[in-house]
Amino acid sequence: MEPVIVVHGGAGNDFDERVAEFRAGVEQATHAGWDVLLRGGSALDAVEAAVRVMEDDPNFDAGHGSFLNANNEVEMDAMVMEGARLGYGAVAGIQRVSNPVSTARLVMERSRHSIFVGAGAEQFARSMGVPVCPMEELVAGSSIHLLRPEDRIFDSACSSDSAGSNTATVGGQASQTGDTVGAIAMDASGLLAVAVSTGGTAGKMPGRVGDSPIIGCGGYADNELGAAAATGSGEALMKVMFSKTACDLMGSGMSPQQAAEQVLRLLERRTGPSQGGIVLINPAGEVGSAFNTSHMVHACISGGKEMWIRD
Repeated sequence: MEPVIVVHGGAGNDFDERVAEFRAGVEQATHAGWDVLLRGGSALDAVEAAVRVMEDDPNFDAGHGSFLNANNEVEMDAMVMEGARLGYGAVAGIQRVSNPVSTARLVMERSRHSIFVGAGAEQFARSMGVPVCPMEELVAGSSIHLLRPEDRIFDSACSSDSAGSNTATVGGQASQTGDTVGAIAMDASGLLAVAVSTGGTAGKMPGRVGDSPIIGCGGYADNELGAAAATGSGEALMKVMFSKTACDLMGSGMSPQQAAEQVLRLLERRTGPSQGGIVLINPAGEVGSAFNTSHMVHACISGGKEMWIRD
């Protein structure tokens, strides 16, 4: 099989001025994943590598670009899944780790469980030797500035000049919400895999979990159906099992592009004007994508061809 990787940096309507930064980050992440595939690495290795790049880039709402919740704390979600044995691991509401996606993989490979949340997720990470990361290193500078000064728990020296994506309202102020980053890949053996990570939405209620770490919602991978990575309004995506539904559509005979467009129409029909986007790969290595926002920066390398990138 010819390997293929697709990476997205989230969907949104209001980051026109930051598209160049998102494109650069997605391009770097795609090359990181592709390099793994070229060296004979697995699809799972590739998607983890790609998502780690975006978790380390404060332009994205994941890892080091995460947003503060209503308690001025960072709570991150991530998941991985591989399509041969339907292996799945996830963390939700985890704090003080640099790369939640790698902890999610540890859950899949080193525990008898599938998902850990909150303090339990952090405790599991520590038991696996994951080092502590100070919370202030994980906060997008913009999210600190957009919360009320009296609510801030970190000194301004912790902030950076980087911003995330999307907008919402926190404490009556215009604010930037989070989004999801994700990657899907197929390796030379035909294995499909997905990895997803998010820092959540700005000002979210503590303990809120969106679609990103939930199997079949934020992502899905099944060698018999295909692989999907989603982004958008988490509460809406969960209602239609966005990623699993798209994979089922491919399994029924739709091309990835047809499935992406169809599942987006389903989302809009069943949940109203909800934001969403998705990237897909079928077992033949064909790719599709669709989104209903102004932008969804995403890129693909397939079969040794030059990378294409769209927004």
